[in-house]
Amino acid sequence: MKTASYLVTPCIRAILKVLCRVDCSELKKVPATGPLIIVINHINFLEVPMLYSFLYPREIIGIIKAETWDNPLIGTLASVWSAIPINRGTADMTAMRGALRTLSRGGMLAIAPEGTRSGDGRLREGHAGVVLIAARSGAPILPIAHYGGESFWKNLRAFRKTPFHFRVGEPYTLKVPEGGLGRAERQRCSEDIMLRIAALLPKEYRGFYADRI
Repeated sequence: MKTASYLVTPCIRAILKVLCRVDCSELKKVPATGPLIIVINHINFLEVPMLYSFLYPREIIGIIKAETWDNPLIGTLASVWSAIPINRGTADMTAMRGALRTLSRGGMLAIAPEGTRSGDGRLREGHAGVVLIAARSGAPILPIAHYGGESFWKNLRAFRKTPFHFRVGEPYTLKVPEGGLGRAERQRCSEDIMLRIAALLPKEYRGFYADRI
């Protein structure tokens, strides 16, 4: 799918520049090489093409719900970008193996720990699946937050550009305790990841984590 991505991704970026006013200067902080786990908040469909196209030509492999392929257009884009389907609510070992393969090859993996769209931009509680991937791979984690996209459809109907902001944190490596990652430790690590994302957002977007910062 590399040839398709080479053709499609710049076109998607050009369309997004017409529809949105994108503040992407902080994406320069994203390392150009080496394995990396991007953890990002999930508002709606918009952040996926934004992240893929504005980090291009650095390739990203995203973990995306299997139902995405039910939509012909979005499913085609997911295939072009070699996304890994995951069956939510299950211990999807196929998705786990795909994620670990991506990282072992020095690739960049993108995960939204909330697992579902917020719609309004306010953070929901995160899930701990990314913690296991980080622990098993040893790859650094990079928090990226975005906001503004929640107003996309309203602005589109009013023929206005949508301001879309990226904020990038500092990469860090998960420290696995000698006793391993029990349930409580996974939850603690998951909360730490979400707090790092929340800290990059304006207060009104911190949602579930607003009182923890």
